[in-house]
Amino acid sequence: MTESAGWIEYAVIASYLVFLVLVGFVLRRFSSNVSDYFRAGAKGKWWLVGASAFMGAFSAWTFTGAAGAAFESGWSITVIFLANVLAFTVHAAVLAPWFRQLRAITAPEVIQMRFGPVTQQAYAWLYAALGLLYASIWLWGLAIFISAVFDFSTPASAVGMTEVPFVILVTGTVVLLYSVTGGSWAVMVTDVLQSLILIPLTLLVAYLCLREVGGVRGMLDGIRDAGLSEHFGIITAPGEHTPDKADPDYWKYTWQFAAAALVYKTVTFSTIDIAQKYFGVKNGTEARWAAMLAGGLMLAGMVFWFIPPIVARLLWADEVMAVEMSKPAEAAYAVAGLKVLPVGLIGLMVVAMLSATMSSMDSGLNKNAAVFTRDIYPLFGRILGFKEAGAKTNFLFGQITSVALGVIIIMIALYLAGQEDGKGVFEAMINVGAMLTLPMSVPLCLSLFIPRVPSWAALMTVIVTLVPSSLSFGAGKGWWANLLGEETLAGMSDFGRSWVATGWPYHRTVLINLLTGTIAFCATIPFWGTASSKYREKVTAFFTRMHTPIDFETEVGDANDGRQLRVVGTFAVIMGSGIASLSIMPIAENDLRDRVAIVFVGGFVAIVGGLLMLGARSFDKKVRNNAARGTTGDAAADRGTEEEK
Repeated sequence: MTESAGWIEYAVIASYLVFLVLVGFVLRRFSSNVSDYFRAGAKGKWWLVGASAFMGAFSAWTFTGAAGAAFESGWSITVIFLANVLAFTVHAAVLAPWFRQLRAITAPEVIQMRFGPVTQQAYAWLYAALGLLYASIWLWGLAIFISAVFDFSTPASAVGMTEVPFVILVTGTVVLLYSVTGGSWAVMVTDVLQSLILIPLTLLVAYLCLREVGGVRGMLDGIRDAGLSEHFGIITAPGEHTPDKADPDYWKYTWQFAAAALVYKTVTFSTIDIAQKYFGVKNGTEARWAAMLAGGLMLAGMVFWFIPPIVARLLWADEVMAVEMSKPAEAAYAVAGLKVLPVGLIGLMVVAMLSATMSSMDSGLNKNAAVFTRDIYPLFGRILGFKEAGAKTNFLFGQITSVALGVIIIMIALYLAGQEDGKGVFEAMINVGAMLTLPMSVPLCLSLFIPRVPSWAALMTVIVTLVPSSLSFGAGKGWWANLLGEETLAGMSDFGRSWVATGWPYHRTVLINLLTGTIAFCATIPFWGTASSKYREKVTAFFTRMHTPIDFETEVGDANDGRQLRVVGTFAVIMGSGIASLSIMPIAENDLRDRVAIVFVGGFVAIVGGLLMLGARSFDKKVRNNAARGTTGDAAADRGTEEEK
């Protein structure tokens, strides 16, 4: 690649980051109160919320940690994404309408409705801490990916940093700027725009990689010729990765792993916390459609996302393993993209990976800021005797909190980048989920279906379930082995040592935590008789509220459907046109086929944007016709509302 071509890639990235900040600046007009800022005023259309839920369900981890797993073990990693599809299917069938009908702004508010203020506060703090950790891991994974693609050593050294921390700082700051400026509207709109880039680009990378290897048949033949057919199967035999049963890798991608992944995703995606994804949609029906869209996009994506790292294993394995990272396999997607993409789209590939992580990080940032503003701050205000804050004060506090939390996320990601333990992003992600997220999720899932439990049921379940999590964590650190002594350890079987000497296999942690949490929660059912009449009334009101459909016109007010279509469509047309313009730039490296590839990506984005703008015109025409007839309804006005509903 020539020096001028290299600058084009950097210009693409810089332009995209500036564009996102501009989107946040424009969308600041959509938010005038806390409801607008944290849940889009409950006016989001299904396509807007669905695309946001899809983008929020994964991050650059998909193209770093998960791609590294595909490079090492083939199709096995698709089990995790199939579990995502299953979870969204459950949402579409049952839970999404329930979640919207809870009529809340934050998840802890719902927990307060269900269990009372003590459990609400405990979960508010736990969710805030866990949300910050997840966002930091996503940002860390993104930085690993981008640093593997580009040489940022010069600007990084100019500020006294290495490349990964430098990328963390720059990217984190951009997310912080547009999230704080535009709130939940900016989060959802940028999620849609980012999905419009991600979809055609990942399709293109998969197609170009298949072309390099001779198509689907050539890829399958290559896997067979390399002796990887069995190892690359969706389900692998125990011991494929290591012959030592005491090593957690012995169980990697087995039936036990697949079962644990499916159960984990279904449970953790079916909780009061996940409900917040649907708080911003208009009603239960649109929530159902949003879940269907998210699940459909996830199913389509998982078919194509892991073709490039598998092709990289067949064609460019030496180059992947030569990348200077703690776990080189996590650069597999980056290396594949560098090999096949034309000049201009390499920068756009980085943009797509930025999109994947930004969509998760900005959602987490907005959600955590909502928790602090709506659940934690009011408690401290009452304790300290502060006067109850008004709507404007809460709105300002939400923005200030977003800034503070964004800074904390960046700092944690910088810390993680300095921990060279060789495990990489994939292991970090699934281990945090199994040991911390699942114990908190089990009671919040069961509480949607089992009403007759006391107010302390959820907290007690979390405490009990954290016991096996602690055992798992301690075994991974060698604590219990040191406590028992080498002689005792030497006398144990391989299976026995795996419980105390090394980290537990993923499936063991998940299934034991699930079983422990379920037993603990159900064990509280007999204590329902000790609950006060006030608490019983609260539980009855909770389930009545959850099963009562939304009357949008009465409960929320004027819709802004046309405004959503118009704004997103306009941004998409601008963005798609900018991408397509790269095809006419005088770049010597790009031949006609490369330029057609660029037009494909830019044209996809621009065409979808044009369709959205046509939808806005159709909506405006419907409004005018309704006004002429003197009718009212959801589409009767496009004015928005200044009230917090």
